[in-house]
Amino acid sequence: MKERFQISGMTCSACSSHVEKCVGKLSGVQKVSVNLLTNSMETEYDEAVLTEAAIIAAVEKSGYGAQTVRKSVRTPSADGGKSDGTSGGTGVGENSKTNGSSSLARESAMGRNSAVSAAEVEEAGMKKRLWVSVLFLVPLMYVAMYHMFRDWFGLPIPAFVMNAFHGNENAVNFALTQLLLVLPILYVNRKFFIMGFRSLFHLSPNMDSLVALGSGAAVAYGIFAMYRISYGLGHGDMTLVESYSHDLYFESAGMILTLITLGKYLESRSKGKTSEAITKLMDLSPKTAILLGDDGQEREVPTEELAPGNIFLVKPGSLIPADGTVLDGNSSVDEAAITGESIPVEKQAGDKVVSATVNKAGFLKCRADRVGEDTTLSQIIRLVEEASASKAPIAQLADKISGIFVPAVIGIAIITLAIWLAGGASAEFAISVAIAVLVISCPCALGLATPVAIMVGTGVGAKNGILVKSGEALQQARNIDTVVMDKTGTITEGKLHVEEIYLADSAVSQEQLLLLAAALEKKSEHPLAEAVVKKAEETGRDIPEVRDFKAVFGRGVEGIINIDDSPRVYVGNQTYLEEQGIPVGEVCEEQIRKMADQGRTPLLVADGKGMLGILSAADRVKDSSGEAVQALKNMGIHVIMLTGDNRRTAEAVRERLGIEEVIAQVLPQDKERHISRLKSEGRKVAMVGDGINDAPALAAADVGIAIGAGTDVAMESADVILMKNDLRDAVTAIRLSRAVIRNIKQNLFWAFFYNCIGIPIAAGVLFPLFNIRLNPMFGAAAMSLSSVCVVTNALRLRLFKSNFAEKERKTMTKTVKIEGMSCGHCTGRVQKALEGMDGVTGVVMSLEEKTAVVSLDKELSDETLKKAVTEAGYEVVDVR
Repeated sequence: MKERFQISGMTCSACSSHVEKCVGKLSGVQKVSVNLLTNSMETEYDEAVLTEAAIIAAVEKSGYGAQTVRKSVRTPSADGGKSDGTSGGTGVGENSKTNGSSSLARESAMGRNSAVSAAEVEEAGMKKRLWVSVLFLVPLMYVAMYHMFRDWFGLPIPAFVMNAFHGNENAVNFALTQLLLVLPILYVNRKFFIMGFRSLFHLSPNMDSLVALGSGAAVAYGIFAMYRISYGLGHGDMTLVESYSHDLYFESAGMILTLITLGKYLESRSKGKTSEAITKLMDLSPKTAILLGDDGQEREVPTEELAPGNIFLVKPGSLIPADGTVLDGNSSVDEAAITGESIPVEKQAGDKVVSATVNKAGFLKCRADRVGEDTTLSQIIRLVEEASASKAPIAQLADKISGIFVPAVIGIAIITLAIWLAGGASAEFAISVAIAVLVISCPCALGLATPVAIMVGTGVGAKNGILVKSGEALQQARNIDTVVMDKTGTITEGKLHVEEIYLADSAVSQEQLLLLAAALEKKSEHPLAEAVVKKAEETGRDIPEVRDFKAVFGRGVEGIINIDDSPRVYVGNQTYLEEQGIPVGEVCEEQIRKMADQGRTPLLVADGKGMLGILSAADRVKDSSGEAVQALKNMGIHVIMLTGDNRRTAEAVRERLGIEEVIAQVLPQDKERHISRLKSEGRKVAMVGDGINDAPALAAADVGIAIGAGTDVAMESADVILMKNDLRDAVTAIRLSRAVIRNIKQNLFWAFFYNCIGIPIAAGVLFPLFNIRLNPMFGAAAMSLSSVCVVTNALRLRLFKSNFAEKERKTMTKTVKIEGMSCGHCTGRVQKALEGMDGVTGVVMSLEEKTAVVSLDKELSDETLKKAVTEAGYEVVDVR
């Protein structure tokens, strides 16, 4: 069982470390990770040994609160998808029943919303505490330091202030007024004392303990000073009165609490920005869906009520509510929010649609395939949340130190106090130094160094269509020195295309040869058939019919074309034609060898008289693959292509892209063996594949990268999921990993550096030689600033950009007013006509306003736009 809990009461890494230790000791717990940044805990445990209630009890016993966010149980369903142990109905009649997916979706949404709400409440509460603290701190500081304003700066002081507070005779007024002004500050910030002393009593002191001890000691010393002032006045000892009048620390206590509260408020605001990616993803989720009942009636229902098999409608401009299949209609869908791909994707019957993408113009009728927690959007949110909550190995150092940090600081403060008292320093000086040690120490900076960078980094990745499953994967990717990539579907498009047509008979044209081959291949199921038929369809000519068709498996096809006096036509490989007694000839054999050397598959066409020609087909290399391979090489990474294709084809691709090494003719089950061999040689290996056939290799690699996964994300085998079918994103993922780890190291350095320098100075090591000591107020300011600096440094990751980002093009827009559009099919046809024009970068249709807003990257005349719409069958009223 994997379960997520929301933890309350944590304020620093010492808290998260303590909770992690307490839960980790429970019998049945396999893995536990507590994230200070998100106040969450991811737990994997054996539900036969341990219960959810027992985990919550353990957290509460350690001094903190816990509640379940959601359950993430996943069991394979019959259709190979994901299920939560229950299945939803498939018809409208069953839709009202509570099904596993929808209930889980509601539970997950409630958990996420409650987490967001809790963060907002915390920030609002911190803001209120800050304002109250400042409101009382200002007069407190004025009363405590009015004489400094007069003596140092020559500022005039009102007579009532001098009459009420100045001189030994007013010493009690002076002290009592400061006490009364600091009490509201103590009250609104009482949480520091409650949580701090509670943690101290549980023998797990945290940052609140330091603040509570430091400010509490200052107030306690101030009250003690009041008693000494009273004693001095009663016994006529004015020297004692004057001495303790200058030793009041009420303003220090108030300033410490206010500065810490300011730091926590700024920190909470900054932390809110780090989870911006998750919040934006959650906001993308459509709230309602238009459900089509068995009776043909449409009704609007909450998205959570959709069940697999339901039929839903998507109108122009609407969000698609679930992952599904288009049953009817055609449109272009903007999938940028999910894949990061800026160009809308054409959709028609049979195509897949993804939840939270935008239907641009046409009307779509779809069947729901994945709903609730199983949709692509929900899986993306879950991955980003889990990655943000996970720990990178580099975080272990900070965790170990945080566990002993606060007790060590308290020990240092006590030793500092004892040493200065033993050395003859005054009690006022010794206590002041000890308080400074307590309040300058900042375990928060250590605790935030890693999780804040991971959260920002994974959020940036998600924004670019790169999903990182864990902090460990993020750190591993940084060390990659060898990238192994599959060929088909990774380097290449995964689809065959006719690349060349060679004529052996001058009496036949290329178009005729193509149509003859397509006529036979139309009835074939060979992988080459689709490429040949598609190429023939591009000519715009009708493909002839065939009679007396015959197919020989692995060899070729033959038949008679329904054309007058047409002989029997043969299409296949060289062996097949020779078996039919048709000589290929030396010239054609040489051509076949050239095609094979280029990685192309030759398809021979002949009739009873002899050879007519040769078609060559190949799986095209993606335009972006060469750029990606070169970028990896520039980063010092060794690139290997691992493929099941024949060596000649693989070598052709290798030479074209400049890949350093190729391993060809490898069976899927043997790919994992090659990955393991590379790892045994000491290499850090990333495997890039399609996430399905390459699953064993993806799992075996140090980092498995599933490319072009789309809705079929390889959750179990891959560590990094690339939503776009672009190999360059693998390069970006490695660059992002390096940027995040570099940022974490910077954070850790400054956190360690700050404490290593600040604590000795606060302890007074510079005082004997340079007369330099650190006032507790400045210590509190420095402590707050350190946490804010760490978070701010991590937020710089939001500026991370892919090196392959498209250059911005200057765009202009024109609005076309159109008559004759009456439905989504109409807007779809107009949009398709306009988007097919050179220079048009985007079209936004509005059926209600009867307009098309056309985005252009070059000038197109109004007449040209009118012509395109008119040819689509509609009338243009105006262009502006």
